[in-house]
Amino acid sequence: MRSENEPSGQKARSFIEEARRSQIVASAVEVIAEVGFHQASLARIAQHAGISKGVISYHFAGKDELMTEVVERTYGAIAEHVLAKMAGLESATQLLRTHVMSVAEHMRGHRTQIKALGEIFYNFRAPDGRPRYGIESSEEIYLSLERIYRLGQETGEFRQFDPRVMAVTHSAAVDTMFAYWMAHPDHDLDAHARELADLLERACAK
Repeated sequence: MRSENEPSGQKARSFIEEARRSQIVASAVEVIAEVGFHQASLARIAQHAGISKGVISYHFAGKDELMTEVVERTYGAIAEHVLAKMAGLESATQLLRTHVMSVAEHMRGHRTQIKALGEIFYNFRAPDGRPRYGIESSEEIYLSLERIYRLGQETGEFRQFDPRVMAVTHSAAVDTMFAYWMAHPDHDLDAHARELADLLERACAK
């Protein structure tokens, strides 16, 4: 049975509260993608969602918290899709290829989210002016990719190389794939993903 309180000590949210937060996040994604980060005010997001600005303020402390929620929910959905596709796979080569292909598969149906994330990553700043999301915030992604590359080296599938370098390269290549697709809507994303998976496989193979 789930505790009444969350680990943070806050009371667990009800189903209705979670549904409302999801609605607000979905509207935030649409508005950011349409008008850009700076023009996506809470009032504008509320109008899109068909609610008052006060309802957003009840669920989120401000725009910063809402933007963080957008990023976390979007990446959470990606991770859920990718992990489901990886379930049962044992070969590092299969895991590597499945990661690239399943991320592309998921995001192909979420183009608006990619555009919104790009706006947030470029414009959302910490108090000191640095981007809220940059190299430092990608550590979890790097670690998960490193585990695939290390597995391949341990099983003898992959040659010896620095797993961190490959993880960073892999992550950057996926990000650039989506950036190119956003700039060129007619680009074949699936074909790009296949070519990228082939390239990474060849780079790692003995």
